[in-house]
Amino acid sequence: MSPSDPAPTRRRERLGEERRRAQIVRATLEVVAHHGYEYASLARIADAAGVSKGLVSHYFGSKDDLMATVARGTLAALRDSLAAGLDLTRPVPDVLRAALRQAARLGQTHATEFRALNRISLNLRGPDEAPRLTLADYEETYRAEEALLRRGQEEGTLRDFDVRVVAVTYQGAIDAMLAYLDEHPDVDPDRYADTLAELLLAGIAVRR
Repeated sequence: MSPSDPAPTRRRERLGEERRRAQIVRATLEVVAHHGYEYASLARIADAAGVSKGLVSHYFGSKDDLMATVARGTLAALRDSLAAGLDLTRPVPDVLRAALRQAARLGQTHATEFRALNRISLNLRGPDEAPRLTLADYEETYRAEEALLRRGQEEGTLRDFDVRVVAVTYQGAIDAMLAYLDEHPDVDPDRYADTLAELLLAGIAVRR
């Protein structure tokens, strides 16, 4: 190429809709986690994602709609990540112990997702100022936990009980554990998880 030839034009990569949406979701998590919910404007998120503010609005609508979508998607992703790390062929009490340990470490293994989800859950409100994310958003989680508990009953390692009551109680205990560990980073997450597991299993496991 001679000095007089024009410089080659660098083409801007065109991403598909799903990749763009994933890019915006990731940017939202990072902005909320590092700057806080109130400072996570659509403009700041768009800048972090490398897209226009208009494109963020095109895909997700308002800030509230974006935050709700990100929170629900992150909740599902964390649930799937925990499940993927478990050996589900083990007896159910062992699975529960391992699941609690993995959950207790979320603040370390998935720090950005955990911090962002916590901030969105606390701040996202509906028109009546009630929290927009409710227990209804846990429904799929409850069902997965119910299925695991039923398997424990079928294999004879868990007593007979209402699996919905225990699933809701179990998830509530996990949420309380995560909130406490986030406020007290000096606490050993494995020790907390093991203590909670023993307390839970004392009430639902078959005594040998």
